[in-house]
Amino acid sequence: MLSHRFDNSNLLGWIFMAPAAVLLLFFLTYPLGLGVWLGFTDTTIGSDGRWIGLSNYAYLVGDPISRLALFNTILYTVVACAFKFVLGLWLAVLLNHKLRMQSFFRSVIMLPWIVPTALSALAFWWMYDPQFSIISWVLVKFGLIDHYIDFLGDPWMARLSVVIANIWRGIPFFAITLLAGLQTISPTLYEAAAIDGVTPWQQFRYVTLPLLTPIIAVVATFSVLFTFTDFQLVYVLTRGGPVNATQLMTTLSYQQAISGGALGEGSALAIMMVPFLLASVLFSYFGLQRRAWQRGGDK
Repeated sequence: MLSHRFDNSNLLGWIFMAPAAVLLLFFLTYPLGLGVWLGFTDTTIGSDGRWIGLSNYAYLVGDPISRLALFNTILYTVVACAFKFVLGLWLAVLLNHKLRMQSFFRSVIMLPWIVPTALSALAFWWMYDPQFSIISWVLVKFGLIDHYIDFLGDPWMARLSVVIANIWRGIPFFAITLLAGLQTISPTLYEAAAIDGVTPWQQFRYVTLPLLTPIIAVVATFSVLFTFTDFQLVYVLTRGGPVNATQLMTTLSYQQAISGGALGEGSALAIMMVPFLLASVLFSYFGLQRRAWQRGGDK
């Protein structure tokens, strides 16, 4: 009788999924639920706190530092993801052609993604150092500048510096994933297009890009999620400075909850990121994967 039950593929599937479901429930659902609960309380480290409703959220909406952190996070995410997509797609198209030492280049391009984030941030921290920066040294030697640049001391220069570091780290994710997508496109489509006299740009526009759209949607969604919730890179580089110029919602949440001890405010700030993350997922699903032109329509 028992052996017949294991012949049921649905039952067997549930049995195999049970351990993973338990782990997800314990490590994801419980912390998320606890964070939501703490966001409605004035809990601090060492104190249980009491229910205060939406007071934390009302305070954060009116707090200029929280609004600045939201602005920085959106700017950081939009600019970094846009450049990662463009450069990653360019590298994917380049690596999709037959090149000498192709395997070597494909391996090298993964290095920024493989290196731990904290080590990458430390490397950029040294390159951005106001006294020992290799970037400033090279520019001075070529006569392009006459003094070393304080990359992390100026607000807008600091924003640009952390975005560049994130782009460098995130390009391999786009490049390798899109390269895998490019290799699933049948070469006969390009041969037929070439016979019809289609230019390389038109092949990319009307053959490559539409067929690659589902993968672009998935990769872009993950990239937005990773970038919007980035913590290590910015925290190691700037700690949110100077004067909160690189303060993201994640770093501010950490400072409020852990460094400042205000678990309620920190949790509320973290939960406030959820609508933005959900919006990016919905945009990917409804705005990219279900476009009519992807299926041969006009829109």
